Amino acid sequence: MTTFTCLGGGHGLYQTLSAARAADAQHVNAVVTVADDGGSSGRLRREMDIIPPGDLRMALAALTDAETDGGLWRDTLQHRFGGHGAMAGHALGNLLIVGLAERLGSMQAALDQVGEWTGAVGRVIPVSPQPLDIEADVAGLDDDPRVLRSVRGQVAVATTPGTVRRVRLLPDQPAASPEAVRAILDADVVTIGPGSWFSSVIPHLLIPEITQALNETEATVVVILNLSPEAGETHGFTTERHIHVFSQHAPDLHVDYFLADDFNPSTKGERENLRRAAERLDAQVEFMPVRELGPDGAPENRHDPARLAAALKALTARG
Repeated sequence: MTTFTCLGGGHGLYQTLSAARAADAQHVNAVVTVADDGGSSGRLRREMDIIPPGDLRMALAALTDAETDGGLWRDTLQHRFGGHGAMAGHALGNLLIVGLAERLGSMQAALDQVGEWTGAVGRVIPVSPQPLDIEADVAGLDDDPRVLRSVRGQVAVATTPGTVRRVRLLPDQPAASPEAVRAILDADVVTIGPGSWFSSVIPHLLIPEITQALNETEATVVVILNLSPEAGETHGFTTERHIHVFSQHAPDLHVDYFLADDFNPSTKGERENLRRAAERLDAQVEFMPVRELGPDGAPENRHDPARLAAALKALTARG
């Protein structure tokens, strides 16, 4: 039995969970960030003082059973109300999860119940049992480029016109969900990313119990690198810069592989620099075809679940 545990949030996690299913995993755990403060999630978080449900909802949608009513459940969870009233912009799945959490007494119980209804092939787990905030040190917001300004909130960090230097969590060193720690320790394969590097990927590494579990697990741990820099928080980042920032935030972490797409050609020297950057975490860099291709064969800026599944299976086979 192969168990995948996938860490991340948003659309990047959705693609990784789809890849885990395509890799014929018998069980899939989604360990999901809980720092979102925008849109429907942000409104519910502020009004009800709860873990933001949006990324959790997307992970549930990715894990719904493909048979019977799976498509209907996915569409239902993702349905977003229109108009201009109080309901406008809310995702139906967010409201369902929050209502069940009130009824059942915990967010985890609510997620497990929705997973049972939808025939999910795995479990969705908040990385922490409490809502978290992201705070970043950002350069370029002042006339003096050496001056760092503090920016708080997931949306603010993701959309800053400055350059993010470092992020931290508030509260500092929060507790991890026991279910998240157990999912990492019991996995055969653990993936981290892709996604918004500073607001969806790195926050997992700032929870001490999560990094400890990643170091203790016997699973193959693969960091899936982004296909391109994102406007805002990682504008202008190279692949090497992504790895450096990752290791700066978790210098004592050990992973097995950094997985990069092989579409963009790189020189021998550039690949040597990547190898050295990865060695800080005792990891190797592997280049494999993981990018989705359009109908005309042109590369898209999105991971292809089938290709990503093949790459993960190949890396896992190596041990």
